[in-house]
Amino acid sequence: MIKKGSILAAAAAALLLAGAAVTAQTQKPAQARPQVYGVAFYNQENLFDTINNNGKCDLEFSPKGNRKWDGHKYWNKIHNMAYAISQLTTKSTPDGPAIIGVSEVENRTVLEDLVKDESLRGLNLQIIHHDSPDLRGIDVSVLYNPKLFRPINVTNHTLFIDSLPNFRTRDQMCVVGLLGPARVAVIVNHWPSRRGGTSGSAPLRDAAAMLTRHIADSLHRIDPNMGVIIMGDLNDDPYDRSCAKTLGAVKKMEDAAKGGYFNPFWKKLDDGIGSYIYRSGWNLFDQIIVSYELTAQGENPLEYFNAKVWNDKDFLLQQNGQYVGYPLRTYSSGVWTNGYSDHLPTEVFLRVRRK
Repeated sequence: MIKKGSILAAAAAALLLAGAAVTAQTQKPAQARPQVYGVAFYNQENLFDTINNNGKCDLEFSPKGNRKWDGHKYWNKIHNMAYAISQLTTKSTPDGPAIIGVSEVENRTVLEDLVKDESLRGLNLQIIHHDSPDLRGIDVSVLYNPKLFRPINVTNHTLFIDSLPNFRTRDQMCVVGLLGPARVAVIVNHWPSRRGGTSGSAPLRDAAAMLTRHIADSLHRIDPNMGVIIMGDLNDDPYDRSCAKTLGAVKKMEDAAKGGYFNPFWKKLDDGIGSYIYRSGWNLFDQIIVSYELTAQGENPLEYFNAKVWNDKDFLLQQNGQYVGYPLRTYSSGVWTNGYSDHLPTEVFLRVRRK
């Protein structure tokens, strides 16, 4: 059903060479490393510039489109999203997440404007971006704090469906690097939507999960102890087939086996916590899944110890009206609300493993 999007042979060679570079780097004297690292994901909800690009379905996000997307609205959106990211801090992670996967961004330019905003400028966040073949022209990308994460290799993987030769969606981005003391890989996703119905579109997300699993398995063949982090707007919940069966992400950490995955957001959804709401019911599409190597049973220098849906920031939520408590999105019923996103950010926290 799926042709492998991007061959990992070149990535394997790059990773093996990078190992020596990482070893050499660790010999340099450095300041004391943090003991906790945050890895976050945030769907930016239609972070488009104002230019209508021929060949892309982005006319609605232009001054002449039905959303009247002009410079005023664009720069408000940039500032809002930058401010939201700047607030993803904890006592253990005062500089915010080391890595932030993002989706629904049109191009590198909007990301450059985002990280240059006054709310984020001091963090010197760096950008990893790739133009996907998605018909709307939206991509996944990675922002990272260079003080906390050093990327080594980047590959992008296209999902092909044999029975749908004209099907186009977002590529999956795989970034391998050094997060504090540990080699990790982050696979950033935005799986196909539920347009056309949940069950009718489910095979597309199942196919996306197969591709993600193929990438992850290939990484583990190169380095069995590498910590793999799968994140994204998966457009499915943790218990859906794509996540629970095809990807094989389990609810309980102790059930994760070597070569398997643990999904800390499954329990959160069981507790009624979500990141996206549709027809009065919360979903938790914005998931961050960790490989066995990052669990308590693993041997990676980092280990998972907590997860969070950022639902405690009042400014991200509607404060009144019919949709009180919902994410405060950019448009509501076609009316510009000067909000943030229809999704809430999510994050996992990894700590240096105690020996």
